[in-house]
Amino acid sequence: MSHPEDEEVDVADERSGVQKVAEIIEDIKTCMLTTSTDDGRLVSRPMAVQQVRFDGDLWFATDGDASKVEQIRHGAHVNAAFASRDAWLSLAGTAEVVHDAAKAEELWNTALDAWFPDGPRTPGLALIKVHAQSAEYWDTPGGVVTSLIALATSKVKGQRPDVGENETVELA
Repeated sequence: MSHPEDEEVDVADERSGVQKVAEIIEDIKTCMLTTSTDDGRLVSRPMAVQQVRFDGDLWFATDGDASKVEQIRHGAHVNAAFASRDAWLSLAGTAEVVHDAAKAEELWNTALDAWFPDGPRTPGLALIKVHAQSAEYWDTPGGVVTSLIALATSKVKGQRPDVGENETVELA
């Protein structure tokens, strides 16, 4: 039997999990976006997230004729993998290709000028919107060195290492 106070804790845990995912994305900003080809091969490429605050969606700018655009049109399931020296995030969801000049204006930043010199109205500019469904993160404060020390200590003690926080968060 479920108790109302249990549901409040679950909602708070879910909210803190979403906040942690947002923090990791905000700190890293670049990910490997993985799509699949028609024959099922996975293809990953680095992409810069174009929205500062994560709200359940990730936005990317791309050329409308890029192979990833066609791959998304044929199979919308994608993964965005983020990594830094002390945090990792794997975000799974669905993607869609969006042609929206107003959204491009909203997301525009000077880094995009190098790729799209005509600005947000560059012919052929497309946006990729990834709607996150779930995420798994690993957070190891202190980074690799701390993890290596924890691994060595656990080996000596015969225990599993404590290398930080690992959580799965349902987002949709």
